[in-house]
Amino acid sequence: MQEALGMIYLWLKAGHIIFMVFWMAGLFMLPRQMIYMLGTAPGSAEEADWARRSGLLRKIILTPSLIVVWLLGLALAQTLGVWAAPWLHLKLALVLALTAFHGLMVARSKQMARGERPLSEKQLRIWGEVPGILLALIVVLVVVGPALFSAN
Repeated sequence: MQEALGMIYLWLKAGHIIFMVFWMAGLFMLPRQMIYMLGTAPGSAEEADWARRSGLLRKIILTPSLIVVWLLGLALAQTLGVWAAPWLHLKLALVLALTAFHGLMVARSKQMARGERPLSEKQLRIWGEVPGILLALIVVLVVVGPALFSAN
């Protein structure tokens, strides 16, 4: 029985990591696509192409990956029984921030697809750094956090 539970944990962890990579790739790509769309004329065929690409990125990669990451992450936390762990609370706060970033970028990309320009190129470049920073913090919490918080 213990071996079966161990295998379930490993499959949950592998799936969580795989879909986290997909989600992060999408979060890195979306602001870049928005920068490309920004350089097009509203209503142009080129803008429509970038709007279509952004829509596909959202529908095929970003949103499904976000959902799977959350489901598998919660299943992992349940399997490990780490709900009371301080590092997990911090990780969840950062993942909530990343989820909010996801929502913000999706909303802004939809505005851009309608011909609006809610963000400048400089703002998009700055916003494009957010997922990398949050990813680094989340990984440190997952890898180092359990040891740091158990030492206290």
